[in-house]
This record gives sequence, structure tokens and C-alpha cells, in this order.
Amino acid sequence: MRETPRAEPPQPRPHRAVAHTTGDSCSGTPHRSDGRPPHTPRGARRPDPLGRPGTTPPVPGRPALFSALVALVVVTWQVLVHGPLARLDERVSRSLVDTVPRSLSELASDLGNMTVALPVLGCAMAYAVWRGRRLPALYAGLAMAAVPLLVIPLKEWTARPGPLEPWAQGYYPSGHTATAAVAYFGAAFLVSNRLIPVAAVLTAVTGTGLVLRGFHWPLDVLASLCLGLLVLAVSSSCTRRSSG
Repeated sequence: MRETPRAEPPQPRPHRAVAHTTGDSCSGTPHRSDGRPPHTPRGARRPDPLGRPGTTPPVPGRPALFSALVALVVVTWQVLVHGPLARLDERVSRSLVDTVPRSLSELASDLGNMTVALPVLGCAMAYAVWRGRRLPALYAGLAMAAVPLLVIPLKEWTARPGPLEPWAQGYYPSGHTATAAVAYFGAAFLVSNRLIPVAAVLTAVTGTGLVLRGFHWPLDVLASLCLGLLVLAVSSSCTRRSSG
């Protein structure tokens, strides 16, 4: 009587894809079975200045940049024609001036002085150069140099009087706010992205102090924040292109 043949165990198909296989070093690292690179290779991520993976510096998305540009254009238009938004801005400002002691508001607004903000950025630039990141340091310096080149013509064009000095002109936009934004965020980008919240707080404190002291209208500060965001975005894009 002939013996019933035993079923052979299934043989692996040479062209069948397997989801993950162990790496060559037997470390358990997943690899694609078809030899193609993974969708997001970890080796392609650029580390930040301290060696952590991520984008350095972060670049705002297009919607944020478009919104900043639109806000800057609308606010500038309202200031030029003294529209309803500008009149509302003046009423709000008058209700806020001197609601805190002047010593505190002046201390906060001083964070936007060149003598305070520039040394912070200068130290960050020196640190970046020491770490071999000369181009990012260069673009951060150029971003700061662009602030007066953009702010001064806008001041002369709009000729907006100040909250406490209606006989004076040239308050829009706020140079102190733009200086603080570009200096502190630029320093954070050069040193560590973990310092970005600190830069945001310093910039916000500067703008708040300027409004509470009566040195600037709120729209002056808002316009400078939008302008600073655009300047930082251009600087970040140049840094990324040079690094790529």
C-alpha cells in the first residue's frame, strides 16, 4: 500500500513583499523589503544647533505669512486714511495708557532698545559662528539690518502722531517692537529652538510696555509684529536654501 505523501511546508515567495525585516546589523531596525528607501528617512532630517533632529530655523507656513502680509497692508491703509480701525485703535490706547506704573511699562519697553536687543543677537551670532554655522549667523545679522531700512520709510510715509505727543510724527510702525522680534527670535533660532517661547514672551512684553506707557498705539505694535514675521521668514528661507 502506497504511503500518502506528506504536504510540503510552504516556501517563501521570492518576490512577495514583507512589511519589515530586521536590519543587517540585527538591531531590529525596520527596512523596506523591496529595497526602496523609507518614506521619511531619518538620516535626512537636519539637526538643530544642539544636535537634536528637526528644522533649524523653523519657517512659518504660507497661511501665516499671507495673513501677516494682509494684516500689514490693511493696518497701514487704515492708518493712512485714518479709518475706523485706526480710530478704534486710538480709543483703546487711551484707555490703556498708564494703567500700570510707568516704571514697569518703561522697563518692559526698554527690551526693544538697540542697546539691549542687539547684544543678545550678537552673542547668539558669535555662538553660531563658533559652532560652524556662519551662514545662519550672517542672515540673522542681515535681518536685523533690514529692520531700520523697512521701518524708517514707513514712519516717514504714514507720519502718524504719537499717543502722548500729537505734535510729533513717525510712530507707525514701532521700531522697538520690530527690533525685539527680529533680535530675540533670531537669537533663539541660532542657539536653540527651545528658546522660541522665551523670545515670544520678550517680544510680547516689549510691545505691551510700549502701549501701556503711551509710546505707541496698539496698531503700531501689531504692524511691527507682522513686519518682523516677514523678515524672519525671508531670513529662515535663505538659511534653509544655503544649507540645502
